[in-house]
Amino acid sequence: MGAGTSPADPAPAGRAAADEPREPGERDGRDGSTGPGPVVDAEDAKDAKGADDAPDTGKDGAAADGRPRRSRRFPRFTRDTARPEGGGRAASGDAPAPARQWPLLTVLCAAGLGLLVVVLDPFDQAFRVGTILIGGALIAGAVLRWVVPSVGMLAVRSRFTDLVTYGLMGTLIVLLALVAQPAPWLDVPILEDAVRFTIR
Repeated sequence: MGAGTSPADPAPAGRAAADEPREPGERDGRDGSTGPGPVVDAEDAKDAKGADDAPDTGKDGAAADGRPRRSRRFPRFTRDTARPEGGGRAASGDAPAPARQWPLLTVLCAAGLGLLVVVLDPFDQAFRVGTILIGGALIAGAVLRWVVPSVGMLAVRSRFTDLVTYGLMGTLIVLLALVAQPAPWLDVPILEDAVRFTIR
């Protein structure tokens, strides 16, 4: 009986259970803990606590209860990446694979045709025409990336990055094809002066 209580007051159930003496092996019904036990050394308690706090992990690094192990370290292997903006299928899932990737196939076929013209050289100025086809294919890829909402595998990074990359590369290739010697189709005096200055 504690201080300030009278025998007439009903004791709370938890306090009454706590005040009653227990046998050494009897368990407490509230938290499942045993009564007073042997005194544990401080180092043994620390070792036991560290062992209890460390989650059991399997071979895949997941905890024994099924939860993934939380770590702030980057994973060694990337299992999946986010799809780039506009990287969905260009056609429905029921369509065959070539139809779902028609933007990429269009750019690849045009660039392949340009390479074929350059390699076979079937007519005069074939090198220039084939190179213009390759640059035009990249410019067409930039236009498709801008206009078509989902372009499939033609989407590599963000829409802006793809537009700049495809457009800039295609424009440079076309300009180089137009100013190629001999008999360039486009005369740029600044380039001629730069070449003369470099050679001298």
